[in-house]
Amino acid sequence: MGVPFEALLPYGIMIGFFAFSAASLAGLKSMQNGGKAPRRGLDAWDRQMMERDRRLTGFARGQTDKPEAPPGFEVNNPWRVEKRFF
Repeated sequence: MGVPFEALLPYGIMIGFFAFSAASLAGLKSMQNGGKAPRRGLDAWDRQMMERDRRLTGFARGQTDKPEAPPGFEVNNPWRVEKRFF
């Protein structure tokens, strides 16, 4: 005797929600990376260059082909300095 399809509906709903959540998370990660694949195995140099790109373009994965930095970048230092107690 076969299994009625009503018994399989909850499993279909659960699989559908898992697929929806996986696709949503993949889309969110893609949007956060500017439509590019996520980076894996980053070393200090990669992180430094991604921080530089973020300061130049506003996106960690953004790159620019302009030979000159935008105005204000000469004082846009990533190093944090201490606040003085004046």
